[in-house]
Amino acid sequence: MTIKFATQIENQFGYTWPQISSIIRRTEERGYHSFYTCDHFFLDKSDASVDRHTIEAWTILAAAAVITDKIKLGTLVTGNNYRNPALLAKIAASVDAISSGRMEFGIGAGWKQEEYEAYGYEFPSVKDRMDQLEDAMEIVTKLFNEKRPSYSGKHHSIDDAIFSPRPDNPLIMIGGGGEKRTLKMVAKYADYCNLFNNLDLEGLERKLDALKGHCQAIGRDYEEVGKSMFIFGLHVTEDPAEVDQIVQARAQRFNRSVEEVRALMFPANMPGGWVGTPEQVRDRIEFLQGYGFDYFLFQQPLDTSRTTIDSFADLVMDKYFR
Repeated sequence: MTIKFATQIENQFGYTWPQISSIIRRTEERGYHSFYTCDHFFLDKSDASVDRHTIEAWTILAAAAVITDKIKLGTLVTGNNYRNPALLAKIAASVDAISSGRMEFGIGAGWKQEEYEAYGYEFPSVKDRMDQLEDAMEIVTKLFNEKRPSYSGKHHSIDDAIFSPRPDNPLIMIGGGGEKRTLKMVAKYADYCNLFNNLDLEGLERKLDALKGHCQAIGRDYEEVGKSMFIFGLHVTEDPAEVDQIVQARAQRFNRSVEEVRALMFPANMPGGWVGTPEQVRDRIEFLQGYGFDYFLFQQPLDTSRTTIDSFADLVMDKYFR
């Protein structure tokens, strides 16, 4: 199984363009497969966010396409309701053209209500957001693959939509683990599902079983659907004492006992961990490979973005997965 690693930033955390461009270049220099950004407009409604930079996601990717040559470029994930689906497809296809075919298309139903309301978007019900995402996937996949498609959905439509340039078979990733609707759309439209590293083993197996059921219902081979995982809180160190310090710091931050936090970070039925020694991180990756995961996307904290990129590359990626 070929394994892929990506760096990801939360654009809402306050990155300036010089910081972002440095991370992008370092991602390529260190041999990662891809660079991803989230898709938000601001972090929160606090006074601290007033001057906190949040550069628009697809603008970041267009700029990244110009300063890189090899790495794939994507969103984890695009908020579906922030752009008309046909316009989103055009933006994504343009990034693909600028990057010579390196765009990866990540999308989700959207969730951040205060962001919707602040920017004048209606915040629909969960059902409506899922219906809108289904319309978007129909429109995007048609535009990516047909010269002048039409489609009439519940919320969005296109009519004889001439569309060029078209991306050449881009990877499509749907984020989220909703077992009734999201994973059903993964089975129908996507190359990859994307789950989060806060799942315990029972939750992980339940979601994968749901995806398998949706694949069986439409006659798709479950094994052809890629499995990716978004990792937040990664920290690799050769000093076991540093792992203990991080556990204690997180316990204090979230007002929980050290034992509770340790049990969450290192569940008994899953080996290794995302905070740990190189061997522990390797063990967790290899364990998840057994469940079909071959794409791991690591969130880079703003204050240590470059050292996180290097530490994982030096201690885990280069050592165990080259």
